[in-house]
Formats: sequence, C-alpha cells, structure tokens
Amino acid sequence: MSEEKVPSAVEQTAEAAGAAAEANASEATAGAATAAAPKPAAKRKKRGIVIGVVAAIVVVAGAGFWVWHEQPSFCNAICHAPQDPMNETYDGVTGQAGYDKWGNAVEDMGDLLVVQHKEAGLACMDCHVPTIGQQVTEGMLWVSGNYQYPLNERSLTDLNHYIQAEDESAFCLNEGCHNMTRDDLAHATASYGKRNPHVTDVNHVEMECSDCHKSHRQSVNACSRCHDDVTIPDGWLSADEAAEITSVGFSY
Repeated sequence: MSEEKVPSAVEQTAEAAGAAAEANASEATAGAATAAAPKPAAKRKKRGIVIGVVAAIVVVAGAGFWVWHEQPSFCNAICHAPQDPMNETYDGVTGQAGYDKWGNAVEDMGDLLVVQHKEAGLACMDCHVPTIGQQVTEGMLWVSGNYQYPLNERSLTDLNHYIQAEDESAFCLNEGCHNMTRDDLAHATASYGKRNPHVTDVNHVEMECSDCHKSHRQSVNACSRCHDDVTIPDGWLSADEAAEITSVGFSY
C-alpha cells in the first residue's frame, strides 16, 4: 500500500496564496468590466438629452424658416428673382422718399399700400396665400422659365387665383383683413353722392378694388378718367398721371 504524500506547510501556504491571487484577479477583471460598461439609466438619460437638443434645434430652425418664408427675401431668393423692385417697395418707410415697383419716384413711401400693410405688421403671405400645391407649381414654372413677369399689373381677378373665392373682392374684404362688405364701403363713402365709387348703378359698372387701390405703386383715382373735377386724395394719382408713369416707368 502506497503512502500519500502530505503537502508540507510551505506548499499549503503557496497554494492558498495562489488561490487568493486568482480570486482577486477574477474580481478585478469583473470590476473593470462593470466599470467599463455604462449604466443603463445613465445611457438612457444621455440619449434623451441628445434627442431633446436635436428636437429643439429642428423646432427653432423650422420656426425661423417659416418666418422667412413669409418675407419678400424668401420669395425673391427661391423663385421671383426679377422682383427686386417689388421687394424694395416693401422696405419703404413712411415719411421717406423712394421708388415704386416700376422705378418711378415717390415722395412719401407711406403712400404705398404695401408699406402701410407692412407697418401694420403684415408680410407677403398675409395677402398672397397660395397653397403648398400652388407654390410647387410656381416653383416648377420658375425652373422652366414659363412664369409671368412679376412687375405686371395684377387685378383682383388675377389675385383671386390664390384664395379662389366666389367674390373676388374677398382678397381684400375678409375677416382677416378688411372685415366689411361692399355695402359697408358704400355707406362709408356716402358723402360722395352720385359719384360714390363703391355703388354700382345704371351709370357705372362695378369696379374692382384694384382699379383704384394699388399696393406696390401709388393708388389711382379711377373716377378721374371721366370726371375732371374730382378731388385726388393726398398721395394718390389722377388717371392721367397714372397712365403717364405707366408708359414711362414700366419697362422690362
């Protein structure tokens, strides 16, 4: 019968020390792995912050784009490059001289409705309100070059293309702008008597608002085409004066 070798005290001590070292190494490795891996809660928090910052940037950029979208600079930059003179009328200031859309001198830019509307807090898209589909169509026409020259005179019939209302006067007479009817207008100018421009009778055809009221040039008293003795409001033009500046200043 063989005799089993009994480890000496030194050998037992060495084995114990080795086991302890291996255990410590395993714990250190596990600790390092745990430290290297980010905690799930912290990772989710960081991701939430990043998403929040990105969302805020998108919202701010979108709001800024939408504000720019309603300004003349947007219309000119994206599509209507030939309308620089139109933009300059929008930049006019009441009490200062300038030029209308055709380059005719204007003593007081506050006489132009575009300036009056701007100073009332309105921008392009408050009056010109095309749908997204219409804007896309206009963009395609711009790219193809098949567009109308922007300085051509527009009637309410033309402008009604945007809102497509049954009554073309709704471009001006609506709840968001001039909240009144033609009857209200006729009553407001009743002092003109038989020459009330807002009354349609057997002697006068119904006139569009745009026959007299202009936006990017001085308004015109259309009644003066027939009546030489009518009073021309301050800042307005007579029919003859309007015809003269149209023929001289309107070139393209």
